[in-house]
Amino acid sequence: MPTVEIYTTPFCPYCIRAKRLLQQKGVTFEEIDVSMARGRRQEMVERATGRSTVPQIFIDGRGIGGCDELFALDHAGGLDPLLEGGVAG
Repeated sequence: MPTVEIYTTPFCPYCIRAKRLLQQKGVTFEEIDVSMARGRRQEMVERATGRSTVPQIFIDGRGIGGCDELFALDHAGGLDPLLEGGVAG
């Protein structure tokens, strides 16, 4: 299974929605709370090529984007292959 990282903040409805989708798919992910971890927000912005909103989701180091992009990828049928270790999108 690929490495999944999600940068979040507490009480963010988009973060909650994205995490719920990943959990429904049985995905284990590393959650990085950018409000509590010093320097992690800047790390997220750099990795996400300037995007500063949460969530920011990475699968095997590849930037997926935020919640809307995650759901769009799933709707297009590209998320499951990525989560199975294949290439999509």
